[in-house]
Amino acid sequence: MISFMRMKQLKISRGGQVSIPAEIRHRWGTSRLALDDRGAEIVLRPAPDDPIGALRGGLRLSDGMTSDELRRLAREEDTGGERRRARP
Repeated sequence: MISFMRMKQLKISRGGQVSIPAEIRHRWGTSRLALDDRGAEIVLRPAPDDPIGALRGGLRLSDGMTSDELRRLAREEDTGGERRRARP
């Protein structure tokens, strides 16, 4: 099949949102997307709802840390960054 025949056109709302057709959302089974801005094109790829959980078992963790501990540390870092941005 010619690839442009599978191509869908999406309208961007004033708020910068696009709607992904239901058939595509269901086929990929995800509610999150990764956006890759390549300059001349944008590529959307399915992203796992729980990126750390998706890697579980795929990486050897250093210092005996569990994926739950890594997730906790990542949340703490995110919270710290939000606090720094909130300061006047």
